[in-house]
Amino acid sequence: MKKLYRYITKSFFGTFVLTFFIVVFIWVMQFVWLYVDDLVGKGLEIKIIAELLFYTSITAIPMSLPLALLLALLMCFGNMGEHYELVAMKASGISIWRAMRPLLTFALALSVLAFFISNSLIPIATLKWRTLLTDVQRQKLAFNIKEGVFYKDIDNYVIFVEKKGKDGSHIYGVKIYDHSDHMGNTKIISADSGMMAMSPNQRNILFTLYNGYNYTDLTPENYKETRPFERMSFKQEQIKFSLASFDLTRSNEDIYKSYQQMMNIRQLSTSLDSLERRYDNKQETFTQGFARRWTNYYSMHTGVPPEGQPTALPDSIVADTCITLSWPLLAKFDDETRTSIINMAIGSAQNAKDNVGFNKLDLNSQVENINKHRKEWHKKFTLSIACIIFFFIGAPLGSIIRKGGLGLPVVISVVFFIIYHLISTIAERMAVFGDLNMFLGVWLSSLVLLPVGLFFTFKATTDAALFDGDSWKKAFQRLFRKKGGNKIELKT
Repeated sequence: MKKLYRYITKSFFGTFVLTFFIVVFIWVMQFVWLYVDDLVGKGLEIKIIAELLFYTSITAIPMSLPLALLLALLMCFGNMGEHYELVAMKASGISIWRAMRPLLTFALALSVLAFFISNSLIPIATLKWRTLLTDVQRQKLAFNIKEGVFYKDIDNYVIFVEKKGKDGSHIYGVKIYDHSDHMGNTKIISADSGMMAMSPNQRNILFTLYNGYNYTDLTPENYKETRPFERMSFKQEQIKFSLASFDLTRSNEDIYKSYQQMMNIRQLSTSLDSLERRYDNKQETFTQGFARRWTNYYSMHTGVPPEGQPTALPDSIVADTCITLSWPLLAKFDDETRTSIINMAIGSAQNAKDNVGFNKLDLNSQVENINKHRKEWHKKFTLSIACIIFFFIGAPLGSIIRKGGLGLPVVISVVFFIIYHLISTIAERMAVFGDLNMFLGVWLSSLVLLPVGLFFTFKATTDAALFDGDSWKKAFQRLFRKKGGNKIELKT
C-alpha cells in the first residue's frame, strides 16, 4: 500500500507543480497585457520590472492554487482511469476512496498552507505590489524628443525640435523655453542646429547648440510701455538638463497600509472595531442633533416646552407647526418682511435637506467600507476551503471521466473555476453594497460547489457510470417503460 500511495503522490505532485506555474504564468501575462502602457517606454531597470512581476505572481496565488489543484487532480485520476490503473486497484480490493487518501492528506495540508499564505503573505505582497505599481504609473516616459512636437517632460523647460537627423543625435531648428523663473516665456534659446548626447553617468542630457541667440525679456516697472528685451548671439553653446525627474521615486508603503487588502485577520478585526464605533457615534450624533433642532423649533413656535428630547417628532406635529402656526405669526409683518421670512425658511429647509443628504452619503460610505473589511476578513478562509472543495470535485470526477492529458480536464476545470469565480464576484459585490448577507455573499460559491463535490465523490466511490451514455439510455428506457406500464386503458 505504501508503494501505491507513493506512486499516486508522485504522479500527482509533478502535474500539480507544472500546472500551478503555468496558471501563475498566465495570470502574470494577463497583468503585463493590462499594464503594458505603464511599463513600456519609461526606461525601467530590469530589477524593477522583475520585482513587480514577482509581487504580481504572489498576488495571483489565490486564483492559481485552486485551479491548479483541480486541474492536476483531473489529469492524475483521468490518466489512471484511462490506462486502467483504477480498474486494477479495484480488482485488488482497493477502493477509489482509499486511493484518494494520500492526496486528501495533501489537500488538507495545502489548505492549512493556503490560510497562512492568504493571511500573512498576500497582504505584504499586495502592499508592495500596489506601491510599486503606483510609482511606475507615475514615472515619466524615457527622454524622447519628437520632430515638430513641444517636449514638456523636463521640469521648467519646453523644447521644440523642427527636425532630427537619421542618427537621432543631430537636431535642427531648436527652440528652448526656460520657465525656471516662473515668469512665462521670458527666456528663449534659438539655434540653427545642435547635437544631443547623454552624460557618462547617464544622469544628464547635454545639448550642444550652434549658431543661435539667447533672448531675455526685461521686466522693469514700465514694462507695458517699453517692453525691452536682450538678445545675445553665440556660435556654440552647451546646455545640460538633469534627468533626475525621470528616476523612479519609491513611495512610502505606510500610505497604503490602511487599505483592507493589506491587512491580516488581527489588523482587520481591530480596524472593524474602530470603524463600527465610528459609524455608531456618527449615526447617534446626527440623530440627536436633527431631533434637537426640530424640538427647539416646535417649542419656540408653540410655547410648549418639550418633555425630554424625543428622537423624532411625528409628522402631524411638524405639519401643524408649519401650517397652522406660521400664518398667524407671519400676519404681524408687512409683505416685504413676510417674503423675507418665507425665503429664509425655504433656505433653512433646503440646508436641512442638504445636511440630511450629505450625512446619508457619509453613512452609506462608512457602511460600504465596513462591509469591505468584513469581506476581506472572510476571504482569509475561502482559499483554504476552496482547496478542499476542488479536491472533492477533481479527484472523483477524474476517475469518472477517465480521460487524461490537457484536453477534457482543462475544459472541465476551467468551467468549474469560472462558475466558482463568477458566483464569488457577483455575491461579494452584492454583499458589499448591502443587498446580501455578508457571510452568504462570501461563502455562496463554496456552498454551491460543495454539494457538487460530495455528489461526485459518492458516485465515484459507488462505481456509478455517471458519464456513460448507455447507462443514461437504459435509465431513460426503464423510466419510460415504467410510465407506460402504469397506463390504464378505459374501454367503452
